[in-house]
Amino acid sequence: MFSTSFSRIFTLCSVLASWGVSHAVPVLPAGQIPVGPKFVIYTDAAIDGGNVLPPLDQIQGFNVVNLAFLLTTGPADQAANWAALPADQRATLKQQYHSAGVSLVVSAFGETERPTSQDPTTVANGLAQFVLNTDLDGIDIDYEEFELVVQQPGVGEAWLTTLTQTLRQQLPQGQFILSHAPVGPWFDPSFCPGGCYNTVDKNVGQLIDYYNIQFYNQSPSPGYEDCDSLLNNTPSSIFQIQKSGVDVNKLVIGKPGTTADITNGGFIDPATLGVCVQQAVAGGWKAGVMAFQFPHADTAWISSVKGSSFA
Repeated sequence: MFSTSFSRIFTLCSVLASWGVSHAVPVLPAGQIPVGPKFVIYTDAAIDGGNVLPPLDQIQGFNVVNLAFLLTTGPADQAANWAALPADQRATLKQQYHSAGVSLVVSAFGETERPTSQDPTTVANGLAQFVLNTDLDGIDIDYEEFELVVQQPGVGEAWLTTLTQTLRQQLPQGQFILSHAPVGPWFDPSFCPGGCYNTVDKNVGQLIDYYNIQFYNQSPSPGYEDCDSLLNNTPSSIFQIQKSGVDVNKLVIGKPGTTADITNGGFIDPATLGVCVQQAVAGGWKAGVMAFQFPHADTAWISSVKGSSFA
């Protein structure tokens, strides 16, 4: 996924250190985790009208909002906008969204970040502290070191394993969401010499709540632009990933809201995607759907995609 801006003014450590007594975090319940299918909406572009979060009436049908992006150098874009709010305002918004059944998560890294050169334990501790300091329900790992996973087998997989283990030490399972957002081909057994996310899942899949799989920006092959390539007939389609041993109900189908949200294909119009979702549910899948990003994906988008499949 691509970030709207590349502002990296402060290091993450200095940002966290700057929140002293005047930004005291109120005592709130542990993070809220949706039960059942996950319907995830990313927000990276600034929202009109001065809102930080997508208005609830415009995202009915979604139950997780992912604020993009938290970098190792500090929050950017919507993650920065959230962090800049006064603590009492964040607490009020969190309660409002929880009351509507919506969890608030920050997404880390994205396409502009190459974090593997840094110590994964240190990075994970900084990410977790941001979640705790800014009243969020969890974190999503959008790791996109495409060259590294092919050229240095096992390095990215080991780094993600340690990162995930450390995050779970700080953000206990059942209290905080921990998702990952790999691109689809990283579940293809032949794509990465080190196994990519098949290896990550074997190592720490039990610690990961679900995968927001990016089934886009992969044209011409595998493309994921029709139901067959998305669900059945490519090595990284939903039911082929299941055959590799990954829990099918952790495999959230991720799609762009419009063609404006992608750089290399993968768009399926919401009505057609709804047909794919219906087929997937009939095949035993019920993980949910992810969209990148608001406002191109909204209530109308998710209503069309869900149809009656999750009624």
